[in-house]
Amino acid sequence: MNKWLWGGLGWAIGGPIGAIMGYALGSMSSQNQNYSKTRGGDFGAAMLVLFAAVMKADDQLKKTELEFVKKFFIENFGATYTKQRMELFKKILQQDIDVKSVCGQINSHMDVHSKIQLVHILFGLSKADNNIHNNEIKIISDIATLIGLGQSDFNSVKAMFVEDTSSSYKILGLNQQATDSEIKLAYRNLATKFHPDKVSHLGEEFTKIAEEKFKSINDAYQKIKKERNL
Repeated sequence: MNKWLWGGLGWAIGGPIGAIMGYALGSMSSQNQNYSKTRGGDFGAAMLVLFAAVMKADDQLKKTELEFVKKFFIENFGATYTKQRMELFKKILQQDIDVKSVCGQINSHMDVHSKIQLVHILFGLSKADNNIHNNEIKIISDIATLIGLGQSDFNSVKAMFVEDTSSSYKILGLNQQATDSEIKLAYRNLATKFHPDKVSHLGEEFTKIAEEKFKSINDAYQKIKKERNL
């Protein structure tokens, strides 16, 4: 077995995620350590499995999506790691994924900031071909619910990718009837909640994605301010 592929993993080496990865490798690790906080390796393992689940949702495996996955791992883990992970990923894509069990494992070990980051990245994958399929939105919504992410947090992230006339308000977790005071308060709370420092434990590269989300929140606030002359 390529044991180094398990390097840096904690809780993700066991449970449903570990079983999927182990099956893809042709063997299972008996090691099963539990960590109370998500680390980069754990996050990467979870993303491999959930990337596969989302890509299979519309019954099409697209080159643009594979390129997104490859780019994600290169930026966050490096080229050598990515080459091996992409080979593993192709085998994971051939499996039937029990999303409910996988999400149950994630829910037990990820903090809320990591969960928000995860959903944000999954929406990024679904938009890789500039066309977010309804089946992809459905499975990402199911994943968010199963990992214990609140509806308001989910709607906020979704609005960053699926735009409509009220997207700016949804990003702030509000509707268009919100008062000026409610808008200002929501922005301050979200600016704190989504600050890149909240995911610093996942590693420096993950902070870049958090910065994009932070920018979306600020852009939404600035747009509403301009509309309302605040």
